[in-house]
Amino acid sequence: MPIIAGIKETSPKERRCAMLPANVKAYRQLGAEVWIEPGLGSQIFIPDQDYLNAGAKLAQSRDSILASADLLVSVNPLPLVELAKLGSAILISFLDPFNQPEYVSELCRRKITALSMEMIPRISRSQKMDALSSQASLAGYVMVIRAMSYLHRVLPMMMTPAGTLKPAKVFVIGAGVAGLQAIATAKRLGAVVTAFDTRSVVAEQVESLGARFLSIDLGETGQTEQGYAKALTPEQMRTQQIEQQKCIADSDIVITTAQLFGRKPPVLIDSETISKMKPGSVIVDMAAESGGNVEGSVPGELHLQEQVYVVGTGNWPNEVAKDASQMYGNNVLNLISEFWHSESNRFELDLTDEILAGAVITHGGHVVNAILKAHLENTKEPT
Repeated sequence: MPIIAGIKETSPKERRCAMLPANVKAYRQLGAEVWIEPGLGSQIFIPDQDYLNAGAKLAQSRDSILASADLLVSVNPLPLVELAKLGSAILISFLDPFNQPEYVSELCRRKITALSMEMIPRISRSQKMDALSSQASLAGYVMVIRAMSYLHRVLPMMMTPAGTLKPAKVFVIGAGVAGLQAIATAKRLGAVVTAFDTRSVVAEQVESLGARFLSIDLGETGQTEQGYAKALTPEQMRTQQIEQQKCIADSDIVITTAQLFGRKPPVLIDSETISKMKPGSVIVDMAAESGGNVEGSVPGELHLQEQVYVVGTGNWPNEVAKDASQMYGNNVLNLISEFWHSESNRFELDLTDEILAGAVITHGGHVVNAILKAHLENTKEPT
């Protein structure tokens, strides 16, 4: 009977996990045996006994899981030093492959098959597996809550005997999954919301949430086949910065969500623009940990810049770890279920399928994802 194993995250700051008791039941119904590392759900107050009641087995040690699992699921990559301890397990997690060439090389060297949850293609059939979107949606919510906690005023308009409080103004840059959730959350909390995206096709979605879409003529832009925004030219970037500067200066909260898949994010807000903002305003930089949309933002930290709070905390879904774990666990379950064959009672690695062709990055000692392979070849230092 194949073993699907859930392993604890090694980062002390990571509270999410890749498997909940409900997932254990579903895996058992597929016909798999389920092992968990002790304390798998302890960060979100799920005791081991709940997993055992669902049909899981408690592994004797972490090493025993690494050596015996057929499918090993986690949120973050298995530490590099532990790859040597793997048996024949297929790894499933977020892998950040474009920014981790050394890790990808080690996967190839050890002939490990690895599925990167970021690489699942954005097609209708794979929506239920799209962990990047599920976590981004939670990030959009959390960023608004975090910004609100630092702002020295309320978001909604309030009419009181002591006077009327005007609603706060929120500006969201980037109307992808995270941006749309940020817009919806800020609007529900009573703020006046404006949003901008280089893809004019999302204007209708922004307006349907009750926000105003800031129209900036950038010429030819668009989006990729996967639905991501295309990179702008330096001239387009400068036009965007100039045109949105007035809106930023007039806002109480600015949230930037512009991330380019596999590339360094663009700098959307420079120090000059920050200096024009009202003292006590808040900027949340979703991309701080991968390069930053805001000049001067510090990965993982909150700091004051020109009397403006700049938030670069990162790992936003971790702030709502229980819901994030539920969504991620279901994404992984849906992926495994899609390719689980009842007759053979195993996970079938069909690399001709468009989902696995996108998600599997290494197999048989080679990089098998075409996009990642091209990226690594283009960034390889000449010998």
